[in-house]
Amino acid sequence: MGKKTEAMDGEFWEEHYAGGEDGSSDDGAERGQGTGLEREAGHGHAGGHGSHAGREHGAAHDHGAGHGHGAGHGHHAAVGGRTPNPQLTAEAAELPPGTALDAGCGEGADAIWLAARGWQVTAVDIAPTALARAREHAAARGDGAAEAIDWVQADLIEWTPGDARYDLVTTHYVHTPGPFRDLLHRLASAVAPGGTLLVVGHDAAGPRHTDAAHAHVTAPEMAAELDPAHWSVEVAETRPRTIRASDDSEVTLQDAVLRARRLEA
Repeated sequence: MGKKTEAMDGEFWEEHYAGGEDGSSDDGAERGQGTGLEREAGHGHAGGHGSHAGREHGAAHDHGAGHGHGAGHGHHAAVGGRTPNPQLTAEAAELPPGTALDAGCGEGADAIWLAARGWQVTAVDIAPTALARAREHAAARGDGAAEAIDWVQADLIEWTPGDARYDLVTTHYVHTPGPFRDLLHRLASAVAPGGTLLVVGHDAAGPRHTDAAHAHVTAPEMAAELDPAHWSVEVAETRPRTIRASDDSEVTLQDAVLRARRLEA
């Protein structure tokens, strides 16, 4: 899946994100690539976090994940971009603030949550509309969070942090055209010694959110990609997550959650 596919994904996300007749977007639309920007059937997916914020279509809207997935990437911005992903709040609440990379930030819910807790955040997404809304959400708070976030429009398929290393690298529901392990290794390379890698994906054994070839993973598969000589895997498990469907029923999804700490050099 090359440039043509990526461009199509971006165009689709931008068109979908523009919203319906009322001008609103799918408020579950997780994130652009999740730059990496989930919504229906649980999420809208985009390549946002890296790539773009396209969305999937299904029966339910994922208001908790906040990410979008696309052929290029998936990440979401939870409900109107204002609700951080539950796995982030569960795993990062006790971490001491430092520098963070939010890969596939969508509408910025995760980045804003981190910034409000004292983190200096680099938030990457492919979708300009999502990033514009993220900036608006951050600025509207008036608590200084906006000044702690560097919003970066980029496709996670190609974007790299260069020499930068972060105390926390986090991504939720992002997927790219290539094997997931390729994205995992690139994100892992951006973690500073002693830092934390938090990757949350759609568990392969759970409901299918998209037909994209590399959109579903398992925690053990992700953990197996990390060299134990350099990483301590602290969490590698499947967790249920309940979302509200468009018919107001509840749908239970399964998240593959990996949290690992890079060992000190």
